[in-house]
Amino acid sequence: MPAVPAWPPKSAPRLFVHVPLAEGAAVAIEGAQAHYLARVMRIAPGDAVVLCDNLSGEWACRVSEASKREVIAVPETRLRPREEVPDFVLCAGLLKKDRFDMVLEKASELGVRRIQPVIMRRSVADKLNPERARAIVIEAAEQCARTALPELELPVKLDVLLRGWDDKRTLFFADENGGAPAAAAFAAHPGPAALVTGPEGGFDEAERAAIRAHPRAVPVSLGPRILRGETAAIAATALWMAIAGDWGSDRDGNTEIMVAQ
Repeated sequence: MPAVPAWPPKSAPRLFVHVPLAEGAAVAIEGAQAHYLARVMRIAPGDAVVLCDNLSGEWACRVSEASKREVIAVPETRLRPREEVPDFVLCAGLLKKDRFDMVLEKASELGVRRIQPVIMRRSVADKLNPERARAIVIEAAEQCARTALPELELPVKLDVLLRGWDDKRTLFFADENGGAPAAAAFAAHPGPAALVTGPEGGFDEAERAAIRAHPRAVPVSLGPRILRGETAAIAATALWMAIAGDWGSDRDGNTEIMVAQ
């Protein structure tokens, strides 16, 4: 007897939508997303799409209508609940557009809970297009099968960030002048955390002193080499996820590896 094909197939398109999903409740997908499904992916009635609403999780849906202007999909089966995201905030120094695009994309893929762009004295850029940045974050989350979107904040100046800091959250500081080895520091300070990384020109001395003076700051070293701003943000985030985040679990949240703390 031939095997029954998996449903939804692994090739099914995957999108975030802005309406709550529920079994049997048809969803209208419009605009660029409808064009992508109908014209790029050639979706037709009866085909499967996977939708996420950033609330209830991930759903297998069946298309009932498809045109370049509107695609109607009906949720049939909830595949996964919304994931528990590690409580990690990336406070990344604002970079030039293409370099910060990479930070947004990779931070989303790596599993951060919140991205806080920070304007510093040596920042080349001082603005961020929120709609464009949001689109990058959503596309990255779709690509890596996240069921929860990272929160994306508007840029703030470093002094504003420090004044409003949550006193319960460890503030790791990727200081090019050195600090405790990052892996050891991450293991020694479990729990909610954040990481501050610098802009193209690095931190100036006043900024470095202000961060180090903060009672929750823990300066860390990312090794013997000077890293670009985007490299530091991505590498340190990956290291935290491996040491203190959820890299010891599979995509359904089941623990596979015990990470020493």
